[in-house]
Amino acid sequence: MTRPQFLDKSWVETTIRNFCASSANSLRNAANEPAWGEPLVGYARGDDPLFATLKQDIGPFYWTPLEAFEQAHPDISVDAAQLTVISYVLPQTEATRLEQRQATEVPAERWARSRFHGEHFNCALRLHLAEQLTESGHPAVAPERLSEFAYQKSARFGIASNWSERHIAWIAGHGTFGLSDGLITPVGKAVRFGSVVAKITLGETPRPYAGHQDWCLWYAKGTCGACMQRCPVDAITPEGHDKPACFNYIRKVTAPYVHEHYGTGDTPCGLCQVKIPCEAQNPLK
Repeated sequence: MTRPQFLDKSWVETTIRNFCASSANSLRNAANEPAWGEPLVGYARGDDPLFATLKQDIGPFYWTPLEAFEQAHPDISVDAAQLTVISYVLPQTEATRLEQRQATEVPAERWARSRFHGEHFNCALRLHLAEQLTESGHPAVAPERLSEFAYQKSARFGIASNWSERHIAWIAGHGTFGLSDGLITPVGKAVRFGSVVAKITLGETPRPYAGHQDWCLWYAKGTCGACMQRCPVDAITPEGHDKPACFNYIRKVTAPYVHEHYGTGDTPCGLCQVKIPCEAQNPLK
């Protein structure tokens, strides 16, 4: 077995940023523009009690970090306190956000490309970080990349996966949820997330908030609601996010559209993530 090397947060963050600086981070358009801007990195303890709370709220199918780790490494004896969850934020570029602001019914081309080619890059980044940690003697797993990763039905929340990158990011100190269910980070809501669970002790990122919706103007001050105006099917209301309506629009309208017009796959929309006060910042700052 590989003898563990001493690794710290600086090593983790350099590994992530170097990969983001590679040619793989691309929209695959004529100009070969990068899909993502400078990443943010946060950390959570594997035994943070919020993980157990998530499982209780979402359903028994939801993985804790320990359960996800054991999926990949069933022969390694470990307890939750020995694990660290590494969460990163990939911000949309300014060019992508500017183009997406002009869209009103279907996503702009750059946005569709970031959802398709950019998410392929994100998947590669998850695996790269997990592999680098494992090769350094710190067994790791990218839960979203496990074959067992799937969407199921939560009795309380409807459609839900067994590993939520947004909820992981919330626990790792990246931000809080908005009216549309998107996570508002220091660089806004126009982002994507990834995470890795590793047998390593790196500490935790302090959460600069108390509640899970503290950075949303709607919940904090009763103002805004801009994301409601951006949704073409009224799937965002004062009561929150209508997931079935959003799900149906994406799969029946936006996904076929981008496949026909841009040659990309996946399920993009993201109209509610731009042209709003929390597009690229925490609006309460």
